[in-house]
Amino acid sequence: MRVTTKGQVTLPRSVREALGISPETEIDFVEDSGRFYIVKIGEPKMTRKFRKFRGIASAKMSTDEIMSLTRES
Repeated sequence: MRVTTKGQVTLPRSVREALGISPETEIDFVEDSGRFYIVKIGEPKMTRKFRKFRGIASAKMSTDEIMSLTRES
C-alpha cells in the first residue's frame, strides 16, 4: 500500500467490507503499544436530499421510476 503526497491511502475492499466501511463513514486511528488500528466510529450520514426516499423503492420499480424519485420537482 502506498501513501499519496496528500497522506491518503486506499483501503482494500476486503478491509472495507470486513469493517463495514462505506463512503462517508467516520473512522479513527487508535494506537496501542506502537500499533495502530482503524476503528469505525459512526455510520455514514444520509444527505437530507435523499433521506425522505430511504426504503420506498422496491424491486417492482424500474430504474427510470427510481431515478425520477431522486430528481427535484
